[in-house]
Amino acid sequence: MFRRRTPVKRAGAERYQLITLISFAASVVLTRLYLELTGFPQIGNGVLHIAHVLWGGLLLFIAALLPTLIANRWVYKLSALLSGIGVGLFIDEVGKFITRNNDYFFPFAAPIIYAVFMITVTIYLQVRRPSKHDSRAELYHALDEIMELIENDLDETERAELEARLRLVIAEASYPEHARLAEALLAVIDSDTLEVVNHEPNWIQRLWAQFETIEKRIFTETRYRWLLVIGLSVAGIGLLIEVIVYASTLIAPDFVHQLVVTLLGDSRVKGPESLLWFVILIVLSGLVGAMLLSGGALMFIGRKRVGSEISYLGVIVELTTVCLLLFYFNQFAALGTTLWAFPLLFGLMRYRLIYLGIGSQINVLSTLGDKSTARFALDE
Repeated sequence: MFRRRTPVKRAGAERYQLITLISFAASVVLTRLYLELTGFPQIGNGVLHIAHVLWGGLLLFIAALLPTLIANRWVYKLSALLSGIGVGLFIDEVGKFITRNNDYFFPFAAPIIYAVFMITVTIYLQVRRPSKHDSRAELYHALDEIMELIENDLDETERAELEARLRLVIAEASYPEHARLAEALLAVIDSDTLEVVNHEPNWIQRLWAQFETIEKRIFTETRYRWLLVIGLSVAGIGLLIEVIVYASTLIAPDFVHQLVVTLLGDSRVKGPESLLWFVILIVLSGLVGAMLLSGGALMFIGRKRVGSEISYLGVIVELTTVCLLLFYFNQFAALGTTLWAFPLLFGLMRYRLIYLGIGSQINVLSTLGDKSTARFALDE
């Protein structure tokens, strides 16, 4: 016998991570919008200034404290929400903590915020990936889900899911004690006296169901593909225009001087290091623009799988690299590029899933709305 400390992914982890992700992004955007509209007010007096980073720290403390005090499952959603808002309020003022003069508008602040956000997105995408079946992990999940029975909130679908988990533990348990525990719980679940509840779909689930219905009715494969081709073309042309503007200086006799003057015309380009990063940004923009245009062209001529692969990779590089650099040089341009790239990525993932059978279900609204959307299946 030996202790097993290997981490086990919590049941519903992707749901809690998504709540954190959305509340994180919303808190940063709404905070900056509020400060811009109100002229950056300060809470305090001539001596004190209560920065919103302190409110973020307070929410993070509460988010960490709640799961250690309360056993109910709903506390995880509340903790995820508070942690997302808290980290958003905290990271929004990162510029003050990496500069000697406490510069809230320090150019590197926006890329750092965006990088932290993309790290959170990456964690969410990793958490969403289905994990391998393991009797120990399934017993953890079963014990977690049995709380629905304690709270008189177990529905028929959850009951079937719980029964499947327990039967898997019984069949594959590494220790006899685990199997006996699963058998005891299964006896309760299979009891004729067990009462289950009927959960009606909430408004979020109904909204997602309506979206999928409209999506299937309006966006046929051809229309979906044409819409993606147009979106990829617009994004690709926009990125290539930047490259063409700067590449046009090649025909000038005083190319080096003209290039430096053009690049240094941006207020963010103030030295050799920033000039180098700006050149890298332009090169990457050209590469991504070419990938998006070529991917769209391939999808246009019917090479759907190859075209979607190239386009998908291009959008990922755009979001993780190009936008990160662009946030340093031009925050407003970066915001527009990002707001265009995310729906494009979502559309590509939906198209690849529905019509090419690539990827996993993207069910954001349903995930937020139902505590048991990540259903267990033995053949997953």
